[in-house]
Amino acid sequence: MTRPAQVVINLAALRYNYSRVCSLAPNSKIISVVKADAYGHGLIRVARELNQSYAFGVACIDEARELREAGIDKPIILLEGAYSPAEFSDIEKMNFEIVIHHHDQIKMIEQSSISVPIKTWIKIDTGMHRLGFFPTELEMVRNRLRDSSKIHPDVAFMTHLADASDPDSNKTINQLEIFNKVCAAVSGKRSIANSAGILAWPDTHVDIVRPGLMLYGISPIENKTASDHDLKPVMTLQSKLISIKTVRKGESVGYGADWYCPETMPVGIVAAGYGDGFPRHASSGTPILINGKLCQIIGNPSMDMITVDLRKLDTVNIGDTVELWGNGLPVEQIAKHAGTIPYELVSGVHKRLQVIVHDQD
Repeated sequence: MTRPAQVVINLAALRYNYSRVCSLAPNSKIISVVKADAYGHGLIRVARELNQSYAFGVACIDEARELREAGIDKPIILLEGAYSPAEFSDIEKMNFEIVIHHHDQIKMIEQSSISVPIKTWIKIDTGMHRLGFFPTELEMVRNRLRDSSKIHPDVAFMTHLADASDPDSNKTINQLEIFNKVCAAVSGKRSIANSAGILAWPDTHVDIVRPGLMLYGISPIENKTASDHDLKPVMTLQSKLISIKTVRKGESVGYGADWYCPETMPVGIVAAGYGDGFPRHASSGTPILINGKLCQIIGNPSMDMITVDLRKLDTVNIGDTVELWGNGLPVEQIAKHAGTIPYELVSGVHKRLQVIVHDQD
């Protein structure tokens, strides 16, 4: 029998979230970010469903190659650029676009044997201080690329927002001002907004937006969930109860023996754990749904199982459905209880899980 823990992907919700991006940024083109297996939702599955996108953003050439080999013919952008000279053969052959954020990458292009000019994006570090050229370097970088026959003349520009998840952030205002100022003297497509920018900072929309998390029905804004933005969760992680037992008052539950039954009580065992992608650090009290009714986990999650408090349920049986996050239980809540972020949870679902795909509004 197939392991009860499953991932359910709702394609109708994915399309709906894309339509929300369109309505929020009607004058911008859309780069759908599908890196990390589309945040755990399935790279090819998501790209085929969102093939109306202007382009797709990926982290590495392996992801880009997988898209091309699956027949995706839209522009594909390597958001971290090329890692080594060996990649330029495929970049040229498969017509990938690359982000340039370091002088060594320019040197790699200049020393490559490509014969067809590559479309490039210059990444500007406006305050994230991760990747990108400092604003004072832009003119020199732009001139160097313009002088190279290996660079397509239509160079585009992007930056990345460091604190857009906070709608009151002065950091975002400063980044926007820096980007607009440094790009005032150059021509080319521009991209600033990630999901948080799309939702909370309309001035960042400009020519092209780059939604990631919101496409999958998850809020990038602090202390908000998908429903606050009229988004629909695409992924549901679910399993089943595989055991029910009565544990006496004062007995411990789970590894570490750090949760004790306050009374003699029914305890359920769910076939899901950190080996499936449920967070190891989810604390006792983390909510789950059993047959649509709210319960909570007790004790420490183990690799393949979690233990749950069944006292709130009048009727419960082995084989009952358990929702760990998804349409009825926001993944944002689970992440908060686990001291992490939703990105980590959805992108960390294990490949051993069966994936069920449906298309229901």
